[in-house]
Amino acid sequence: MYSARLSVPKLLLLLLALIATASANAGLFSFGGDSWKEEVLLHDGQKIIVERSQTYGGSHEIGQSSPVKEHTIRFKVPKSGNAIAWISEYGEDVGRTNFNALALHLLGDTPYLIAEPNLCLSYNKWGRPNPPYVIFKHDGRAWQRIEMADLPTAFEKINLIVNNGRIDHIKGATEGTGYVSASGVEKINGSLSQPQYKSIAREAIENPAGRCGEMISDGQGGWIGIGWFKKQSSREACLNFCVLEKIDAEHCPCKSIFQDKQP
Repeated sequence: MYSARLSVPKLLLLLLALIATASANAGLFSFGGDSWKEEVLLHDGQKIIVERSQTYGGSHEIGQSSPVKEHTIRFKVPKSGNAIAWISEYGEDVGRTNFNALALHLLGDTPYLIAEPNLCLSYNKWGRPNPPYVIFKHDGRAWQRIEMADLPTAFEKINLIVNNGRIDHIKGATEGTGYVSASGVEKINGSLSQPQYKSIAREAIENPAGRCGEMISDGQGGWIGIGWFKKQSSREACLNFCVLEKIDAEHCPCKSIFQDKQP
């Protein structure tokens, strides 16, 4: 029987080729994570340390780095000592974590967290808010989404690092203390020019989503531009388009689009 043997260099090359092939075939997911601490300056001058961590994985093009898959912030409320965590989970329909955290504030023992939808699909998923925030309040048991009108006006600062792929900057700023100081947070965020990152915007801002067009979910993990429905000649034509695209009644937007046009 013929027996083949590979030299060590050839074996290593084969192993590298297999890994590259597996990565290319997988295409969508990779693993790993980062964690760090930040000093958060609150509206009343208090400072707290928060622990942030994130894992990677989700939809991305081959050759591109994986997006953030899940993001967690942990902290203790100074007055009560209660330990609280806020988690931005992976969204199957957006292919990555739902949110980017922007600010954490406290009113007494009540935490509030201001986040932004994570890119275009998430912005559409969460209702295309303007100002472009999704705001949460912890009710003592769980985080609940609230409206901008319910966010205390004393909260003005964006006081968390807006982490748009700047892990190297974050890690560099933790040297010596083990955390990014409040002034370091402000310095890292200083390079961002968008008004929603300068302070907490209370009024609608111009072009909050950039070139992100309005889309709807098809209910099957996909998205489709709302323009396809709006250009239909009638409600009936629009409903037929929903059937053609296999969009169920819950997600079909024809009723709201044509409610003022047809009985």
